[in-house]
Amino acid sequence: MKMRNVAIIAHVDHGKTTLVNQLLKCSGTFRENEKLEDRAMDSNAIERERGITILAKTTSIKYKDYKINILDTPGHADFGGEVERIMHMVDGCLLLVDAFEGTMPQTRFVLKKAIEAGVKPVVIVNKVDRPNANPEKAVDEVLQLFMELGAPDDFLDFKVAYTSALNGTSSFSSDPSTQKPGMDPVYELIINEIPEPKVEENGPLQLQAALLDYNDYVGRMGIGRIQRGTIKVGTTVSCARLDGTAKSFKILKLIGYYGLKKIEIEEAHAGEIVAVAGLPDINIGETICDVNNIEPLPLLHIDEPTLQMTFGTNSSPFAGQDGKLLTARQIEERLYKEAQKDVSLKVKRVPNSETWVVSGRGELHLGILIENMRREGFEIEVSRPQVIIKEVDGVKEEPYEDLSVEVPNEFVGDIMTSLGSRDAELIDMDAGDVNTKINYVIPSRGLIGFVTNFLTLTKGYGIIAHTFKEYRPVAQGKIGERAIGVLVATENGQATPYAIQHVEERGVMFIYPGAQIYEGMIVGENKYDTDLSVNVCQTKNLTNQRSANKDQTVVLKSPRKMTLEACLDYINSDELVEVTPNNFRMRKKILNNAERKKWEAKYKNI
Repeated sequence: MKMRNVAIIAHVDHGKTTLVNQLLKCSGTFRENEKLEDRAMDSNAIERERGITILAKTTSIKYKDYKINILDTPGHADFGGEVERIMHMVDGCLLLVDAFEGTMPQTRFVLKKAIEAGVKPVVIVNKVDRPNANPEKAVDEVLQLFMELGAPDDFLDFKVAYTSALNGTSSFSSDPSTQKPGMDPVYELIINEIPEPKVEENGPLQLQAALLDYNDYVGRMGIGRIQRGTIKVGTTVSCARLDGTAKSFKILKLIGYYGLKKIEIEEAHAGEIVAVAGLPDINIGETICDVNNIEPLPLLHIDEPTLQMTFGTNSSPFAGQDGKLLTARQIEERLYKEAQKDVSLKVKRVPNSETWVVSGRGELHLGILIENMRREGFEIEVSRPQVIIKEVDGVKEEPYEDLSVEVPNEFVGDIMTSLGSRDAELIDMDAGDVNTKINYVIPSRGLIGFVTNFLTLTKGYGIIAHTFKEYRPVAQGKIGERAIGVLVATENGQATPYAIQHVEERGVMFIYPGAQIYEGMIVGENKYDTDLSVNVCQTKNLTNQRSANKDQTVVLKSPRKMTLEACLDYINSDELVEVTPNNFRMRKKILNNAERKKWEAKYKNI
């Protein structure tokens, strides 16, 4: 059977996973009575809730007499390392662009990875049925992007198909009225434009692990394309390690892909994408070879972590009330297990403590790990994310990012003021009738906590995207710290309407009456730039005097709801977020009021 290996790349939310769904539906891979869920490739609960792809996934489609292996890639920059490595497993890619939004920062990022790897792109303009969609403009923007990124001449003559993945229609014309049910134009482009796998059918085995998977029964598995030869279950092979050594092992299992299913297979041939189990500590970039012919393939680049935060056992007075997994041993096991399958994640225990420094590619990357642990029943406390500072030739350097925002014209001034205070450097702006697109270069730490602020400033109408650019010398001053103070509880107990009524004039509350409170917990935001200690558990003194207003009920303002991401964005370096299966609470690192004041007097302004 003839074969094609293809990746789908795009900016976040341009419709990659929905398009894969339609390709699966229209290929006849599923029986009539099999129901295919929306965005079936997003199998993880968090992926489905947020509408984003976190992990790259492989599916296989049979179309006519072709087997098409499709890799659905993440669009978010935090998971860009996966996109880069996938390019080594495919011979072409579908570059998906929204007909209304056109090219976006992640479009540039993923296309750059494809061009660097020499992978031929085919352009799919999606969402042609959107109101105000402009497919021709989107194609012009793509051509411009190809030229800016220095694509070879043969890439500039790219072929285009126009689709509405949501409706399951496609055509070769940019006119929406020509759309027909089915995805035949996309299949035709894959078959006619994307070359066959550049592999050797015969010869000694060569397979490079480009992705990792983890299974509780067989441990770590390496996923890659067979570059040469044949691989069989039960045979002994050699792994060329990253350190230059070689290790022999027996292949315990081979996993192939068909539709959305992972199926165990006995053997696979050159060009196929498979998962190999048998070597529990296999790493990305290592090459599985014939025992008698050890030829490692060139090493793959893995993006370095740019952000780190501290995870610790829960030390609050409420520890153990909510979760089942609390001990340092359980947390450490879980973090190291995650590091087994996620190469962009680094875990290091802080000596003589129950805390770990966890480094990742961004806030979303680390936030999703925390969310997964919370759902599994863990209780942890986490610190504010911090950027990783590198020392290059004696100079301290920090990561910088390309930032692109699109905001309604009325909010441009507020956004520019806010970004200016975070040391963002304006590159260019493009003012339209309704919205303005602005591009910046900003230190990564300037982005910590900015997204929540951005959505508030633009009333939810703004679009924001950012990608890692480079390391530069560290900018002076405190960037990205919260400028406003907080209201901190002084008592343990239950919050009362009477006490909250007296405190809420000081700022915005985060808690409801009846909430359980402990000393040092952050219960609201102060109006001013200093922290204020407040008692939200105070009750009304009972006397035998009748009160003139005793029948008046207390009317309170609604408190501000804080999500996990909002809490991580909000806290400063002297604060923590306590995360349990049912609650997130922000708190000071030093809970005792008197001790905290002594600490602040000594260190706060250093």
